Amino acid sequence: MSRQHNPPYPGEVIREFLGEMTIPDAATRLGVDHVTLQQVITGAVRISHDMALRLGDVFGTSSEIWSEMQLQFDLYQVGKIKHPKN
Repeated sequence: MSRQHNPPYPGEVIREFLGEMTIPDAATRLGVDHVTLQQVITGAVRISHDMALRLGDVFGTSSEIWSEMQLQFDLYQVGKIKHPKN
């Protein structure tokens, strides 16, 4: 079984989607506190299913994209711990 390449960190992708929008403005559109959004972007908090729904609504994507991105990132991180490079 081949190991997956390093998937994008979800927070980086959110930053790209934000474009010129500020974190407080995006948080308002998402209906969350700006601290919560900042924590998601920095990786202090994972993208929850609720956040995935919100991101999908605001950015015009499916919630599944965000949930799957978080899942793939998490699985890759676990794989790095279980199978470190020699």
